[in-house]
Amino acid sequence: MINTANLTTQAVLKQYFGYDTYRGKQETLIDDILAGNDVLGIMPTGAGKSICFQVPAILMEGVTLVVSPLISLMKDQVNALIQSGVAAAYINSSLTEMQISKAMQNARNNAYKLIYIAPERLLTDDFLSFAKSANISMLTVDEAHCISQWGHDFRPSYARIQEFISELPDRPIITAFTATATQKVKDDIVNLLMLENPTILATGFDRPNLSFEVQKPKNKFDALLGFLEDKKEQSGIIYCSTRATVEEITDELNSYGYNASRYHAGLSDKERHDNQDDFIFDRVQIMVATNAFGMGIDKSNVSFVVHYNMPKDVESYYQEAGRAGRDGNPAECSLFYSGQDVRTNLWMIENAREPQEFEDSEMLEQTLERERAKLREMTFYCATNDCLRGYILKYFGEAPQVYCGNCSNCNSNFETVDITIDTQQILSCVVRMNERFGVNAIIDTLRGSKNEKTLRQGLNKLSTYGVSNKSAHYLRAIISHLILNGYLIKTDDEYPIIKLGALAGKILRGESSISMKLPKEKEKAAPKPDKNSRASNTDEPVDNALFDVLRGVRREIAQKQNMPAFVIFHDSTLADMCRKRPTTMEDFLKVSGVGKVKAEKYGKQFLDAIVAY
Repeated sequence: MINTANLTTQAVLKQYFGYDTYRGKQETLIDDILAGNDVLGIMPTGAGKSICFQVPAILMEGVTLVVSPLISLMKDQVNALIQSGVAAAYINSSLTEMQISKAMQNARNNAYKLIYIAPERLLTDDFLSFAKSANISMLTVDEAHCISQWGHDFRPSYARIQEFISELPDRPIITAFTATATQKVKDDIVNLLMLENPTILATGFDRPNLSFEVQKPKNKFDALLGFLEDKKEQSGIIYCSTRATVEEITDELNSYGYNASRYHAGLSDKERHDNQDDFIFDRVQIMVATNAFGMGIDKSNVSFVVHYNMPKDVESYYQEAGRAGRDGNPAECSLFYSGQDVRTNLWMIENAREPQEFEDSEMLEQTLERERAKLREMTFYCATNDCLRGYILKYFGEAPQVYCGNCSNCNSNFETVDITIDTQQILSCVVRMNERFGVNAIIDTLRGSKNEKTLRQGLNKLSTYGVSNKSAHYLRAIISHLILNGYLIKTDDEYPIIKLGALAGKILRGESSISMKLPKEKEKAAPKPDKNSRASNTDEPVDNALFDVLRGVRREIAQKQNMPAFVIFHDSTLADMCRKRPTTMEDFLKVSGVGKVKAEKYGKQFLDAIVAY
């Protein structure tokens, strides 16, 4: 067991995690926990929230229980702690009964400082018996948004955490952490976990190293190939809404020479596990997956995340996109939008749940309406011409700058266009259609389409038939803008129809005008920074050849220990080795991310490689 006598939080950070200073508000949260306070920390992915409970756990007497729904994250974090010299274990369904029995025996013998536990196992007889007799200094709830039905990933098992706490003879400090939470979710976390006068600290949701983009391509796969063209050596995730799309995109990418694997709920447990390991261990470059993949994947070198289909809410999108750039390097998040994505998501919302999951039909309808509202917010994100980062941050209650300079909207060359006449034509068409048709029918009517459906429905007899000479793409953009700003309403039916909004009257009566931003013809983009230079966190360049040598040393160690490479050292640590080029153990300990235990384990191999280079 670790001897923490006279150790400061600063000493623990350096000795076990290899960092000289804390980031952001980490130290504030740690100090409050060590003062005995309950804590709710809301920190974006990559901000180092695990440090906030791991450092106090090392310093406090007794054991810390970490409740997590994520088997892969438990495994990665426990492996990383053990590599750093901290005694830790996890208990979940991936272990055999014999392995769980051994872990419980060790726990009773006070062998661990941290135990990661799945929420379903808290109230099992064996674990509850141990917990009642153990000195539990802190209970940490990771992914705490899972406790709220307002959250995007509600887990019923989380609702029993408070029941477990009430069974304990002495209440431990309760801490909760999550990457994304709206105000309603924050309130739920505090109330349902019964936090006592907690310190609530949100460090901000912004991830400045991530760039955001929305594309509306005619052919999504062609757009994907274009996106991947300069990313031959980079690691990334492509999210698709259905299993069939995952299979199709994986096969197509492999046929074009990419090294891609797949992940969805239709695969066997073994194949999912093997494919995930291949991605984590860098044996495959690209993971094509449904949203079943990624929760708890602590892979630091993901350079891009593509959403081939639009997700159903902003929380899910930001969490999934946030799996890129965890090492702090620049990373790209691109979303390919089409109207079909909205229809697919609506179908999933209406059909994903069994009615018996809810106490009554009213509760079911409230849940469905909540999810439809979230889908509308996500659709508006794909339609806005304003800053994409700003849209996300406003969704989570922040007040961002108008211009971020790192999203496709801010970096597009926009011009403001008066669309009053086009809008009047669109609104008049909706009126003459008696608010009974969808977007495609409106566009076909305005453009005077002679297709069979338009003629059969008699839309060619309306006075608005053929009044516009604008392209379908242009009219669709205006209709999206009108929906986003309250001039039109799009229903949530399986086949949505367009109705007049509250603001339509003034435009129809000619009492006001309307304009919108539209992108000018794109100029040639400035060269993108070389992601392989590893110099993103500092202006000082990195020797790519030396970086590759050190990556080879790391790969060899990882393979021998059957560990993901990032558990040994992150890319950012290798980059700092390249910059500092240590030749002694004393210098090696000055590298960011190198702690005492890892220096003793791996220092000689890396130092020898640097000297030889």
